Amino acid sequence: MTASILSDTAFLSDLRRQMLKFATLQLSNSHLAEDAVQEALVGALKNAKSFAGRAALKTWVFAILKNKIADTLRQKQRTVDASSLLREDEENEDFSELFDRAGHWLPDERPASWGNPHASLHQEQFWKIFHVCLEGLPGNQARVFMMKEFVELETNEICSAVGITTSNLNVMLHRSRLRLRECLENNWFLKGERAP
Repeated sequence: MTASILSDTAFLSDLRRQMLKFATLQLSNSHLAEDAVQEALVGALKNAKSFAGRAALKTWVFAILKNKIADTLRQKQRTVDASSLLREDEENEDFSELFDRAGHWLPDERPASWGNPHASLHQEQFWKIFHVCLEGLPGNQARVFMMKEFVELETNEICSAVGITTSNLNVMLHRSRLRLRECLENNWFLKGERAP
């Protein structure tokens, strides 16, 4: 099975494209992203014999890539002007249509029941919708969300890598989660857990 995976150039090309997109979003540098992807692929392909299928290989390669990205971000420790990270429209976003004055959900905006979210995690179509929703986030919100939830960096590491304060990070994470919740609800859970 491993030989057929490794000889499937379409699969490997698609996997590499996904990895590069993920790494570029996290590192904001195409050269560093390319290096991380190359190192992850080489490491994974050297040990591909231990995998029985495409899903296992893809999961493992992405785990290696996440570690490469985390290492690169930790080494980079560059400072970025926080004002360049937050677009004006993000700074002035108005979520008042979602909440009342006391900060409670408005009746029509209350999150709907998501059925069985754990079962959805295993559905390939759910992940396609999730990725579409993630791509719909403003770039910097998507970046810090991925750093926190996928790369699993600590708050201080994210703030240092991106050059923002903990308060800025918390606001960006809150906004990204609100947007993702709304997108997933509108395009997955309210539609009977199927594609739009």
